[in-house]
Amino acid sequence: MFRRGIRLWVGGAILWTAFMTGQDSLKRLSKSQAVNAVVSKVPPDYPAVAKQLKMQGTVELEAVISTEGTVAEVHIVSGNPVLTKAAVEAVKKWKFTPVTEDGKPARAVAPISLEFKM
Repeated sequence: MFRRGIRLWVGGAILWTAFMTGQDSLKRLSKSQAVNAVVSKVPPDYPAVAKQLKMQGTVELEAVISTEGTVAEVHIVSGNPVLTKAAVEAVKKWKFTPVTEDGKPARAVAPISLEFKM
């Protein structure tokens, strides 16, 4: 239940940001569309504390992609707090193929999953 509340809050925060920046809506990409739109990825640095504790897990994020294909914002959906900072910092450096809607550049939200494994 708690995770669902966070997901609803994150979704609301993204929509509120779109509203405040004058965007009517953000195009929501599927996971496969997001994967196909990635032009360049920066892998996350495995946090030293997480390595020391042999911590593993998946971090779920939502990235807001600008009309130029850069990452404008990253929102944490779920994941171990020890791993999320590294995941966010890496995704901020990613590049995407610019998204269009009705032939016009559009901002988009892309779901991203990063797995930390030893």
